[in-house]
Amino acid sequence: MKIFLNSSLDLKIFSPSEPLGILILALGLIFTGMIFYIIYAVSTNKESLEDKKLRTKKENLQQEKIGKLFPKNK
Repeated sequence: MKIFLNSSLDLKIFSPSEPLGILILALGLIFTGMIFYIIYAVSTNKESLEDKKLRTKKENLQQEKIGKLFPKNK
């Protein structure tokens, strides 16, 4: 067991007061923020502008096809 305690790798470099530890904490915060943003964006079901344009274009095309099948001749 003493072999593992006296390893050549100094574990103090991972402490939160060292630059590598600060980098690891910062990356963890960024990753956590991205996960929460993804969960929020999926739960609110926000559509992008391109999705809205594509959906309205498909609806208009569908209405035109329906109009051709059932013309309104009075």
